[in-house]
Amino acid sequence: MNVESLHVTLQQSFSPDANLRSPAEETIRNLKQVKGSTVMLLQVAAENQVQYEVRQAAAIQLKNICRECWIERFSALGYNQSESAQKPQVLAEDDKDVVRINLVEALMAEHEKSVRDLLAETLHSIAIHDFPEKWPSLVPTLLHTISQNNDPAKALSVHNALLALRKVCKRYEYKSKDQRGPLNEIVVKSFPLLLPLAQRLSDPGSNSLEAAMMLKQILKIFWSSTQFYLPGGDGTSPSPTLSHPDSLQPWFDILCAALIKPLPEASTGQEPRDQPTSIEDRNAWPWWKVKKWAVQIMSRLFSRYGIPQYAEEEVQDFAKHFSQNVATQMLQPVCEVLNLRPTGQFCTDRVVHLCLTYVDLAIDLAPTYKMLKPHMDFLLYKVCFPTMCLTQEDVETFENDPHEFVHRQSSPLVDFYDPRMAAITVVTDLVQHRGQDVTQPLLTFMTEILQRHNTAAESEKNHVEKDGALLTFGSLSKYLLSKKKYAGEIEGLLVTSVFSDFSSPVGFLRYRACWMVQQFSTVQWSDDGTNLRTLIQFVLQRLSDPALPVQIEASKALRFLIESDGAEQTLLPVLPQLLTEYFRIMNEIGNDEVVAALQVIIDKFGDHIEPHAQALVSQLAGAFDQYCNAGEDDDDDDAAMAAAQCLECIATVLKGICEKPQLYKSLEPQLIPLVLKILGNDGDYIEYLECALDILTFLTYFPSEITPDLWQAFPLIYIAFDQWAYDYLSLMVPPLQAFIAKDPAAFLKGSAALAEGTVSYADLVFAIVAKTVSNDRSSESECRQALGLFLSILHSCPGQVDNYLPMINEIVLGKLGQQVNEEIPLTRIAIYQVIGSALYYNAPLELAELEKRGVTQQVFSKWILDAETSMNEKFLPRKLTIMGLGSILTVPPVNMPASIGSSIPALISQLVSMSISLREDAEKHAVEDAQGEQDGTTPFPAAQVEEDDDEGFGEDEDVTNEVDEAYKKALNGGSGWDDDMAKFLMGDFDDEGDDFDDDFISPLDSIDELVFLSDTLKTAFAQNPDFYQQIQAA
Repeated sequence: MNVESLHVTLQQSFSPDANLRSPAEETIRNLKQVKGSTVMLLQVAAENQVQYEVRQAAAIQLKNICRECWIERFSALGYNQSESAQKPQVLAEDDKDVVRINLVEALMAEHEKSVRDLLAETLHSIAIHDFPEKWPSLVPTLLHTISQNNDPAKALSVHNALLALRKVCKRYEYKSKDQRGPLNEIVVKSFPLLLPLAQRLSDPGSNSLEAAMMLKQILKIFWSSTQFYLPGGDGTSPSPTLSHPDSLQPWFDILCAALIKPLPEASTGQEPRDQPTSIEDRNAWPWWKVKKWAVQIMSRLFSRYGIPQYAEEEVQDFAKHFSQNVATQMLQPVCEVLNLRPTGQFCTDRVVHLCLTYVDLAIDLAPTYKMLKPHMDFLLYKVCFPTMCLTQEDVETFENDPHEFVHRQSSPLVDFYDPRMAAITVVTDLVQHRGQDVTQPLLTFMTEILQRHNTAAESEKNHVEKDGALLTFGSLSKYLLSKKKYAGEIEGLLVTSVFSDFSSPVGFLRYRACWMVQQFSTVQWSDDGTNLRTLIQFVLQRLSDPALPVQIEASKALRFLIESDGAEQTLLPVLPQLLTEYFRIMNEIGNDEVVAALQVIIDKFGDHIEPHAQALVSQLAGAFDQYCNAGEDDDDDDAAMAAAQCLECIATVLKGICEKPQLYKSLEPQLIPLVLKILGNDGDYIEYLECALDILTFLTYFPSEITPDLWQAFPLIYIAFDQWAYDYLSLMVPPLQAFIAKDPAAFLKGSAALAEGTVSYADLVFAIVAKTVSNDRSSESECRQALGLFLSILHSCPGQVDNYLPMINEIVLGKLGQQVNEEIPLTRIAIYQVIGSALYYNAPLELAELEKRGVTQQVFSKWILDAETSMNEKFLPRKLTIMGLGSILTVPPVNMPASIGSSIPALISQLVSMSISLREDAEKHAVEDAQGEQDGTTPFPAAQVEEDDDEGFGEDEDVTNEVDEAYKKALNGGSGWDDDMAKFLMGDFDDEGDDFDDDFISPLDSIDELVFLSDTLKTAFAQNPDFYQQIQAA
């Protein structure tokens, strides 16, 4: 293949004639196997005379091949992917050399944005592997091009060099401090060049689009270089900025200048000219992008350095400088931008959102709050409240595209881009932290809006304004309900200003009324229950509202009302109709919160679900299929989340009928295909795997027997674990244990046809345990859970797995050798449980295995020591210790290993002592449980209503709270790691406390360990009186 034929092939891939298109597509798919293909693709992509679509196609293929074939790929598990699949082609070194050289040249000259971005992404993917070691010339080449920025003819190449430099910097953006060496070198070499260029581009007289595009790239480089660590230094020594905090001041001036730059309407003819008129085009206009990046950098700097006490130790001086000098300097341009909309000028939503984010941070810092305080009316009533109100576009979307309205309201990304959410955050933080200055005037303002709406003539009512006021009250619900002075007023607010909206002709007010119910569901009603019953009836009526968003909010509202006293009596008689309404709404739209509300109802009425279980599971399984297909085919995230919620709801139904497990069999025809679909299909449905395994656990754990159809899932669990779901082991163990315990005969006879041949189910389980225990990726908790599978086999298959004892010992004794000196003994205890089970299974065989390895004395010594110090609170380890070590006494003296014969007296003493303590603990817990049931105590006290005023923090105080302080401790890794809050915030709770005893079922459950020990001792003395008399004498 040559360049000309490649050009033709790319052209033919666009042909409507399948006879031309199909062979061309096949050739393109195989380009990665063709030597020199990347060089030719780059030539086509860079040639301006070639048709644009063909250039773009060439750039796409170049990017994909470089990303896939630049280096040899290895899987996350550590083995080469080529062992189980065809080895992918790795590009030849001479091809790589040519691509590296020509790619930079092509990118510098590229004027088409799409092709330019594709080439930049290609450069980024190559730089990940080759920079700086194999590509040392990259940054010097880019900086040389950038240095020519005074030549107007070089504007394109300068911009593209800046784009490329950003891609290189992005490579290190999220790296830890000790891995940022190359980025620090780039900063040292590039910032002296970028700073004067950025100063020139941010000058009021610089108005071209080229200037905006270049300035945007410089700000993105600054962002990548500073968002986690201050720039400069060599990666080990501190940044020079730390010793000279004012060294970044010129950059701060650039940010402020970029943010306050006026952007007049195109109709004025003023510079910068030709601002677009459509919202979409304005959002993409380079000058608005510059403002967005400027204020985004400001907010990030403030969040990291604005409150010195939260900053890391080494940046304390810089943080003090920033909080005292820079934060206040930046607040002024931020407020100027926020004044654009109140004065009738345009500002993009994203810029407003980021400016409000900065203001929210400024509330916490005393110097910036002092600046804000005189302008509080402006901030609350001219900026935040109008931003919180529905726009005309929102109203039109509600009425004409209800599905889109619901999607926007439930999108998990809304907090990151919607200025409405940022405004709500500002208002709630002001009330919570600076309440003495804000709360009373704000509530008075909102109350006046509601009163004005109630008294106005119908034609004069401002419905949008009322909606905004209710949104404000609802957003403050947690605060208002916690304050005695306000909590008593909420009932009146709901009755006078919300109840009437349930029947309002205005759809979005009916929507807001249902939303208000969710925010104030815990209000204390002062009447005889009439108001609550009325409210529930209102919400029930709105389930069939003509507007879909109202139906959604009503269905969510019942989730909160259902816990209220008296709600059950109102809802139980209409439960069948209620379930029907929920499924009708679910058929209309995939919304996880609707399904979650249904789940709460099912959980609440668990005792009454039995007659509806079949219909519920059938409907939920059908809804899952519908949502799942929508999520896969249409890339509908809402539907995918709703699909997962359907599975959780099914699990809730199964939980509700678990005391009647005979009902499960009638549900299997709907549930088994669903579980098999998720477990199979090579991980295509991995996002639902957790829920599927929960359902499978219900189906295997509670029924007395396992149906043949359900056994189809057994080998699929292994395949999933082995190929794509290794991290889900903890959820796989319970159903596997239930399979083994409920039908050991089927387990021992079963086998699976795998790629490597027919493998017994027992071998599959042993493979799971061996892989988990030997893999460095496994946590100790996962190792312990895997070892639990050995317990199930040894307990459930007496006398039938002798040939597996050597393998069991090989695995557990190898692990014990690694754990013998570990401070935390949990894994050792799990190993003792396996050894104890093996001794109970066949003591002579197990002792022979220990003797064969010469570890008997060491194992028993460590076991007894750990039993005395670390098993006092654990039931299953003590029981299996008693039954395992007790089983040794059944071994004839002639077969007793000499290494333990002399230890029998101490062994018997230890076993008797442990048995007595176990019995005492059981009796103690029984008494405590009985007392708990009698006094009706609950572990959680009722929520307290505070009586304090709207104080918060004074204007001279920085806002602090326990959560932020604990988070700072955790981030800085100081001496505060013993702080529970810090551990919780950082996810650092270790697994010392994990204990799976409660869920473990086995035939040994019916054996009383004290009776067992007593019988064993009697038998041992009867069978070997001389031996045990010698022991007694000793």
